[in-house]
Amino acid sequence: MEREYTEQNIQILEGLEAVRKRPGMYIGSTDELGLHHLIWEMVDNAVDEALNGYGKKITVTLEKDGSCTVADEGRGMPSGMHASGMNTLQVIFTVLHAGGKFTSEGGYKTAGGLHGVGASVVNALSEWLTVESAYGGEIVRMEFTDGGSKASQPKIIGATRKTGTTVRFKPDASIFKTVNFNYETICDRMREEAFLLSGITIIVNDKRKEKEASETYFFSDGMMAFIDYLNEGKSVLSKPVKISGDYEGIHVDVAFQFTGDGNYSESIYSFVNLVRTRDGGTHESGFKGAFTAAFNEYARKIGKLKAKEKLDGSDVREGLTAVLSLTVPENILQFEGQTKGKLGTPQGKPAVDNVISEKLAAWLEENREQSDALIDRMLLARQAREAGKKAREEVRKGKKSARQERVLSDKLSPANSKDSSIKELFLVEGDSAGGSAKQGRDSRFQAILPLRGKVLNTEKCTMRDIEKNEELNTLIYTIGAGVGSDFDYSDSHYNKIIIMTDADDDGSHIQILLLTFFYRYMRPLLEHGMVYIALPPLYKVSKGKTVEYCYDDEELAQARKRLGKATISRYKGLGEMSAQQLWETTMNPASRTLLKVGIEDGMKAERRVAVLMGDKAELRRKWIEENVSFTLEDSFKVE
Repeated sequence: MEREYTEQNIQILEGLEAVRKRPGMYIGSTDELGLHHLIWEMVDNAVDEALNGYGKKITVTLEKDGSCTVADEGRGMPSGMHASGMNTLQVIFTVLHAGGKFTSEGGYKTAGGLHGVGASVVNALSEWLTVESAYGGEIVRMEFTDGGSKASQPKIIGATRKTGTTVRFKPDASIFKTVNFNYETICDRMREEAFLLSGITIIVNDKRKEKEASETYFFSDGMMAFIDYLNEGKSVLSKPVKISGDYEGIHVDVAFQFTGDGNYSESIYSFVNLVRTRDGGTHESGFKGAFTAAFNEYARKIGKLKAKEKLDGSDVREGLTAVLSLTVPENILQFEGQTKGKLGTPQGKPAVDNVISEKLAAWLEENREQSDALIDRMLLARQAREAGKKAREEVRKGKKSARQERVLSDKLSPANSKDSSIKELFLVEGDSAGGSAKQGRDSRFQAILPLRGKVLNTEKCTMRDIEKNEELNTLIYTIGAGVGSDFDYSDSHYNKIIIMTDADDDGSHIQILLLTFFYRYMRPLLEHGMVYIALPPLYKVSKGKTVEYCYDDEELAQARKRLGKATISRYKGLGEMSAQQLWETTMNPASRTLLKVGIEDGMKAERRVAVLMGDKAELRRKWIEENVSFTLEDSFKVE
């Protein structure tokens, strides 16, 4: 039956109603990421004040009632009557696209909060919000409720010689999937802001627990401190380098360092006006092109490259950790999307290109010994890349080495299909489970590779160690897309790599070791969503002819309530399941549950892998002491 479509179907959403109706358009999502985006919006406003020279301290406080307070020492917000007929505070917090960043008189030379929707969006998605503005010698307070639809009259609550704004808001639980702010997530973000705001203090307080927590971040030379932080616990091949310069009104700061010991991938973290540009943009393009060109020019100058030879970008940036930060004038700033993940300003590319080309060339000349050593490493990377390319071409032509053929024939149960876009590779713990998986799978598109024991912790070993390890070599040959800087995810023989281990400590350890290997040597698999973890059931509940599988204790309790007295079997391992049971519960695409493994925050992932899997025991101990609670009620709880 066709639905009638008339003029009455056209709806006009007024004020903040549009934000509440479609919050994802403004903050990206309504999960934990979207929840924290509310804080980032308010902090961005405080940061914009600091960027323009107003205020030296920003404070973020998680309150006991679940609300969050963001306070700055900026200029405060005016509270007089606006030309629209509303109080100016009400305009700022209830009208979309209203703010001081649209006019040259607003006082913002640079700003990250470009769209003028931050304060009003936070208000729209909160149960209540209060603002106290110290401006013009007075402190004025205003209160909003019901997503900003109700507002009190502005009230003068005191006199002051200071300036600044304090905003406190409580997220609306009817909109967000969770309203529980994560203290560690906020600390990570605020530390990041402090690195880029040299000389500015940022404080994070958590008052929600009996023992309150607090962190203070201050760096006199934030860019260099940032590199030290990112590479803590790693071996490094060079000292940190900092380059700064200006080009046509854009200020560029770059800090970089090269790491060794198996760190083949590049890690570039870019920012514009202190806003993290996770998806890159014109500035990152400029950086990569100019960085590669500068090293090529230097290599030719010292005779390490012939005139027509060149190093690829991947050769030059192998093992590179870099932070790129731009300050862009408000009148030319363009972000793509409200969440500001990508810089669209065309001038970003030539600005970075110009500064890098000039300053990096000078640094290379002034530090010949270090520069020559880096060129030697890049030439080795080129050799490895070209050798890997040749090996992949031979594999495509069916010319596998005798060693590859022998190893794979001994272990791999291949899929019959040759279409890599539908093929799945199950990495299975142990021969017993491997046997069940082999019998239970759909051999048209599912391949099985049993793993004997635990693989190497590749955070602590070199490429030579990996080449000598039979289990990892088998995995590399099976996936067929190279390894390290030579890895090309598009050559993978499989669209899904599925880790299937027992639901115990050993199984979890194997998962972590495999994920560490993928992260360090096949990271594009994670970046493109090709790695998964299978979730086998913990329990089988039987009553008569009724059989249910439960994946955790909560599901078991619900099954007991439904079925009453029943037989409960606890699976100790995958090998205890029959081939049919393994197919039904864990391998059948129609009924299984898979966890996709990705990289949400590259900076946090890099730190976690380096600290928790690296060889610096003191760093690991410190992290565990600060983040893990061992109690009788909750034997292993990550805060």
